[in-house]
Amino acid sequence: MVNERVNGKNIVITGASGGIGAEIARLCAASGANLVLLARSIDKLQQLESELEQKYQINVEVFQLDVANTDQVKQVFEQIFASVGDVDILVNNAGFGVFREAHEARIDEIKGMFEVNVVGLMACTSMVLPKMRARRYGHIINIASQAGKIATPKSSVYSASKHAVLGYTNSLRMELDGFNIGVTSVNPGPIATNFFTIADEKGTYVKNVQKFMLKPEYVAQKVVSSMLTKTREINLPRWMNMGSVVYVLFPRLFERIGKRVLNKK
Repeated sequence: MVNERVNGKNIVITGASGGIGAEIARLCAASGANLVLLARSIDKLQQLESELEQKYQINVEVFQLDVANTDQVKQVFEQIFASVGDVDILVNNAGFGVFREAHEARIDEIKGMFEVNVVGLMACTSMVLPKMRARRYGHIINIASQAGKIATPKSSVYSASKHAVLGYTNSLRMELDGFNIGVTSVNPGPIATNFFTIADEKGTYVKNVQKFMLKPEYVAQKVVSSMLTKTREINLPRWMNMGSVVYVLFPRLFERIGKRVLNKK
């Protein structure tokens, strides 16, 4: 899959060391984009950098970054601007979750999820917004979750963080109306990545939903296809998104009927 619109563009991807972040990077590289890859694991980023530069005639730069560290976010993005100039597309992909009932959630886990999933995403976005607004050009893609549209048992904190991402994304889209800057939220269901190594310690959820899990390559294709378009939302899989529609219209009925399915964590 090739998206000619991103050829020669500068694309920043957070959480790019694995999962859908790495797959998005591979597809963007195949489309001729220049990449800036960010993650906490510098070794994995360097391996991906070597892979992509050997295979494609593009420029790839990598920076170690914990998006929860807002001071580090500022420093790294200043280095990015000095090195590559303007950022055309920002993909806020970094995030994690831990599945626990609310009374079992530890404060450090609660803070961690919000610092990475919400504050880190906002911090990265705030770094590129002034230049994008001045140029009247760009695209911000926020990887949220179906959990941000349908709250489920045992993921109260994670769902809350993704609800926050969607609220921020929707407001941002309205603020940027007229600036020629696309703002897209990506709301996938469960994806077959190492996300669940942390999120699902007992492996119960993965076992119950394995046959429904999305492939990271498929999600990445949908994301890259949307780049530099006016796509508002990407909801995957489509049938799961129907649940969020029913939830909005008939919340009490949905919770009563869906309780057993939603409690599979």
